[in-house]
Amino acid sequence: MTLADGIWHQIFDFTDYGELLALVRNSLVAGVALGLVGGLAGVFVLMRDLPFAVHGISELSFAGASAALLLGANIVAGSIAGSLLAAGAIGVLGSRARDRNSVIGIIMPFGLGLGVLFLALYKGRAANKFGLLTGQIVAVDTPQMSWLLGTSVLVLIALAVMWRPLTFASTDPDVAEARGVPVRALSLAFMLVLGLTVALSVQVVGALLVLTLVVTPAAAAARVTASPVLLPVLSVLFAVASIEGGILLALGSSIPISPYVTTISFGIYAVCRVAGGYRTRRWGARRAVVRAAWHAGPPLSVRRPPARRTR
Repeated sequence: MTLADGIWHQIFDFTDYGELLALVRNSLVAGVALGLVGGLAGVFVLMRDLPFAVHGISELSFAGASAALLLGANIVAGSIAGSLLAAGAIGVLGSRARDRNSVIGIIMPFGLGLGVLFLALYKGRAANKFGLLTGQIVAVDTPQMSWLLGTSVLVLIALAVMWRPLTFASTDPDVAEARGVPVRALSLAFMLVLGLTVALSVQVVGALLVLTLVVTPAAAAARVTASPVLLPVLSVLFAVASIEGGILLALGSSIPISPYVTTISFGIYAVCRVAGGYRTRRWGARRAVVRAAWHAGPPLSVRRPPARRTR
């Protein structure tokens, strides 16, 4: 067997795929829930320019999960606690964009350092350490499934309640505040919801690649549509396709799930970017033709003859 064949069998090996598929039923259900949560939250992440905040929250989520692993507690609960702590700090201390970025820049290395410390003190299986960074949804058990689904339902309810005022506040915060919308309260509430979303996404792709579920699907959808209805629908579809495809591919290999999820997500974004660019150029060419025809005036065959002068 050549080196290339060995690498290929590491990436794709479907020898016992049928028997293994029955073992990931919980993972597939959790993947749909997380795709729904990440796709919807990602719409507001783009509208409010918060991709950097997502990465900052994921670092403290990683620290919380590492602490729970060290103490023998529930890893999902630790991840959620770390995410909420980071999201609350960013929401309270970073009311303006400049302040927010400074706070995130301080929180990120602090959370990463704590996570590395807790993992260094942990003497258990190395696979558990690696899973916090790269995700381990293929091994979702029943208690973890309950945490994931319960938190997903809470996030979806919160987004449903806040959707209309949060959209208004994200589009034009000054006008929304003048109309009586509680912009600051909504901002803090969404940061907490985003913290829960990040904590859930960390369980799929790990702390290092969480942006691929919360940002990339919404960014891909925004490349092909600006409809307020179609945008969240496509974002959710892209997120679910990335997660489910990543789970099914990772099941037949010894590679962690995160490379598959990120590759599928990036592929969807690349296709949407090309399609969106083609659509933009096409509409631009049409507008140029219409504009040129407008400046040239109507054809000679339909132009009126000059009026005769009357004596």
